[in-house]
Amino acid sequence: MRRISTGSPFEATMGYSRAVVKGPWCFVSGVTGYDYATMEIPSGAADQARNCFETITAALREAGFELSDVVRVQYTVTDAAHIDEITPVLGTFFGEIRPAATMVIAGLIKPEMKVEIEVTALRE
Repeated sequence: MRRISTGSPFEATMGYSRAVVKGPWCFVSGVTGYDYATMEIPSGAADQARNCFETITAALREAGFELSDVVRVQYTVTDAAHIDEITPVLGTFFGEIRPAATMVIAGLIKPEMKVEIEVTALRE
């Protein structure tokens, strides 16, 4: 088993890895819209979703996977009103890949967070 970290302070304080690789699988923890290098988060849901995908893509690549290996995604959005804003971003990244997906409307741990994306990838 291999653990991947982005250096996010959340990983250390909450005791989790950004991603875990086990055999042909890569499990990427829920990613919010922070730029983890600066710990800044944009105010718009679409920009947060883009940041999520940048972090996810980097974690997958470090683990030896590509975004095209994603077979499952869960989106958590804090307000249904954000869905129209993030939909084009989701399509940009997953339009051709089309993993199995679930979208949930729920609160997140910080009020500035609007989107969280979790993925599972399989390398064949």
